[in-house]
Amino acid sequence: MDNRNGYFQLDMKADGTYIRLIPGRPDGKALEFDDLSKYLSKVKIYDYDINSLAKALTVSKEKPVECKLTLAKIPNIDEMLEVAISADKMYAEGIFYPPSVGGRRLKKDDIVDIMRKSGIKYGIIDDIIDDYIKTPIYNEVIIIARGAKPTEGKDAEIIYYFNTDKTLKPKEKDDGTVDFHQLDMISSINKGDLLAQLIPEVNGAPGTDVMGTSILPKKIMRKVLKHGRDIYLSEDGLKMFSSVSGHADLVNDKVFVSNTFEVLADVDSSTGDIEYEGNVTVKGNVTSGYSIRAKGDIIVDGVVEGARLYAGGQIVLKRGMQGMNKGTMEAEGNIITKFIENAVVKSGGYITTEAILHSKVSARGDITVGGKKGFITGGEITSGTAITVKTAGSTMGTYTLLEVGIDPKKVENYKAMQKRITGIEADLDKLLPIIDTYKRKISQGEIFSQEKLDYIRIATNNCIMLRKELKECQNQFEQLRAEIGNNDEGWIKVENIAYPGVKVVISNVIYYIKTEVHYSKFIRDRADIKIVGL
Repeated sequence: MDNRNGYFQLDMKADGTYIRLIPGRPDGKALEFDDLSKYLSKVKIYDYDINSLAKALTVSKEKPVECKLTLAKIPNIDEMLEVAISADKMYAEGIFYPPSVGGRRLKKDDIVDIMRKSGIKYGIIDDIIDDYIKTPIYNEVIIIARGAKPTEGKDAEIIYYFNTDKTLKPKEKDDGTVDFHQLDMISSINKGDLLAQLIPEVNGAPGTDVMGTSILPKKIMRKVLKHGRDIYLSEDGLKMFSSVSGHADLVNDKVFVSNTFEVLADVDSSTGDIEYEGNVTVKGNVTSGYSIRAKGDIIVDGVVEGARLYAGGQIVLKRGMQGMNKGTMEAEGNIITKFIENAVVKSGGYITTEAILHSKVSARGDITVGGKKGFITGGEITSGTAITVKTAGSTMGTYTLLEVGIDPKKVENYKAMQKRITGIEADLDKLLPIIDTYKRKISQGEIFSQEKLDYIRIATNNCIMLRKELKECQNQFEQLRAEIGNNDEGWIKVENIAYPGVKVVISNVIYYIKTEVHYSKFIRDRADIKIVGL
């Protein structure tokens, strides 16, 4: 029998049971003692001379050799197949053992029957079994069945044909000032423009493992084109077009278009307060006491005085804000302004300006104070990521707080959650004594009207709901506290000088500047703040 691997064969003779050890070809696998031992255990031959067999195995590396195993004469043994199924059930392996002299070889039906009894119901590889029957290969693991992997589908995709990136920063001139003529931050569109295109999802197909179990493909994401007013879709619902000329915005995966509301002069008594669905452009000033609220961007060419601005997008002030201690400015996106003085400013993105005086300023992103002046004097400046400034504080020792590493939105949520917890606990303190009093009276046999019983039931349900809400609030409170305390990625860069009176806070680690610090970067180093030169 021609076999590229070394193999063995039992021979039952008159004086006992022998085993023939046949070497394989140089390109095959050598026979190992473990292979013999495993097979002999399978055929229940246990009493044999291990040393003699080991010596015979050594000789068999070079030439065929025969070794007597036992005096006992056992019946002929047919060809055997041992089946092993992979852990993921995606393939099955088989190893064949030769028949003894006089033993019967397996037919294809026998092999398939053994595989079926092993649990294999799918993916039997007929060609490999047919090849094996023609040319047996012993002492080698063979793949005899293979499952079919599922065909993965493809998520739906939406391609937008307008600028959806609201993180673009304005260009700077050679002197470091912001070029307000080249912001390129508003996505202008014309009537009939293609806004978006939907590429539909592609469904996958299930697979099957060798045990016959269906394997489902991963779930795919389906999408639809969502939009506001003044937008229409193609007949197949796969393309989105604008019905107006103006600008386009993407908010929570929904496309909005609108015309820009333009104020040619000041926002004052002649205009009243402005509230608009899209962008607002003001060619003049925004005077004290008036407000602008826009779901898009706000651009003001003049000065904003003690006014109130809110933008769902970005705010650009080409001159600046003189808040007069009552002006506020808040944007969900970025804020770009010439200066900020005596105002409260909040940004959901970054803030770029040339000066901040005695103001409370916070941003989830970077706060950059550069240009020709680049100074922060007085007030509280908080960034979730980084602060860059040329000069911080003043020679007069003006108290100035620079804080980074804590997302202002998280701090706001943290304080709101703390307040809510206090409120819930106060409500429970009022409810619990009342409920306990009624329960005690009921247990003593006192009879109440249906109205009071309904009151007790409602109060008890309220108490249960408050306790549930309290637990949820406490979990969120602890999570926020951990996030605020563990962040150490923020930094503060002083490109010129920081004066005494400046307080530096990086993720709750505090450092007071007592002597002038020049050209330095403040970073958190575990529980300390480290100053490194630029």
